[in-house]
Amino acid sequence: MILEQYYIECLSHASYLIGDEGTGRAVVVDPRRDISEYLADAAKYGLRIEGVINTHFHADFVSGHLELVDATGAWIGFGEAAQTDYPIRRLAGGEHLSLGEVDLEILSTPGHTWESISVLVRERPGAEPTAVLTGDSLFIGDVGRPDLVNIGDSSTSDLARAMYHTIHDKLLRLPDAVTVMPAHGAGSSCGKNLSTDLTSTIGEQRRTNPSVQPMAEEAFVEMITHGQPAAPAYFSSDAAMNKRVHPLLAPDRRIPEMTAAQLRSALDAGVRVVDARSVEDFAAGHLRGSVNVGFDGRFAETGGMVAEVGEQVALVTYPGEEQEAALRLARIGSDNAVGYLNVGRDGGFPEELGDLVRTAPRTSARELDRLLDEDAVTLIDIRNPGEREFGVIPAATPIPLAQLRTRLADVPSGKPIVVHCAGGWRSSVAASLLRAEGFENVSDLAGGYNAWAEAHAAV
Repeated sequence: MILEQYYIECLSHASYLIGDEGTGRAVVVDPRRDISEYLADAAKYGLRIEGVINTHFHADFVSGHLELVDATGAWIGFGEAAQTDYPIRRLAGGEHLSLGEVDLEILSTPGHTWESISVLVRERPGAEPTAVLTGDSLFIGDVGRPDLVNIGDSSTSDLARAMYHTIHDKLLRLPDAVTVMPAHGAGSSCGKNLSTDLTSTIGEQRRTNPSVQPMAEEAFVEMITHGQPAAPAYFSSDAAMNKRVHPLLAPDRRIPEMTAAQLRSALDAGVRVVDARSVEDFAAGHLRGSVNVGFDGRFAETGGMVAEVGEQVALVTYPGEEQEAALRLARIGSDNAVGYLNVGRDGGFPEELGDLVRTAPRTSARELDRLLDEDAVTLIDIRNPGEREFGVIPAATPIPLAQLRTRLADVPSGKPIVVHCAGGWRSSVAASLLRAEGFENVSDLAGGYNAWAEAHAAV
């Protein structure tokens, strides 16, 4: 049996190739849009991909099922409740898919969405299961959130109750030795406390996962419906894209280099300029109106927070990172990257753009305290709700980064603004976004809440 996991840090996303070495038949589960790895490994192992299984309608990325169908002619499988604009194979709970010796059993596991399924893998029919691909139902360290994609009129609490029974009546009844292989890991907005581990076992999760411990259904519902990360606005766009036919991602897609004049014209035309350099280099010098989304962080997800899916985007990157940056945006359906400008780590912009270069002010923890004492600043906390449970800076207005672009009207005006996150990466995104949207005198807290808390702990 072939069972390969493909994990991308930028989206904390895991996908899988399952194949039978004897027959050469294979399926891919929860694929991303750039499918070259699956095709290359299928060729390496002598497999033909005959099916694509999506455990649910993903909201945080655009699935690669259409690309795989185009490349291989495979069928597309979803849970029975799925409704799509393209032909699908409806997979019922208890159904078995044979790849030869390898047997795949479909488990109906609603809770994250109604159509959610898991895939139980056996090396041969009747054998003890080897692994379970749990999608966004059971994570390592948590369970999937029930509030991202509701089908029909059902409420979040209905999905939470369904998740309770999925976990306790189905997944936890599997043998302890079964390997748990979810669709996401740490950093994903699809849950609260996901582990950095990429696999685990049912037994280990039974012992260590706080979300699956014995508890009353009401307590479980309360736990998983509160404190979830703010969902980026693009999630609804991606969930909708995954239900309909949409343009394919070309495997040889390349975005062009832009001249200084072209980039100036793009800025004048309202094209969103995303600067993918580090926080420090961006602060030292950037183009007026650009937004800092560092390539070293959660670039794809955060890019979806600062620009609408479908909005034209121009990239400022270090040399050699431009095509990968465009690809990461395409993974969330943002296909309109119109070009790039490379800027070296010395920060040298072309002379023709010199009049557009600005620096980004940063505020220290000590300076922030002085400004707060004088009531001379508006402080905005862009962390997620769960993060604020560990401590807050007094007087901060909470607006999660994922909601900032759609809640600009909630940003207090009349005073200078300081934005803070936990460590300083997201606050550079937020401060630059506010400046790009016309707010003046905006800085971010260097080192974030962690630096402020450390400074106060030392007092």
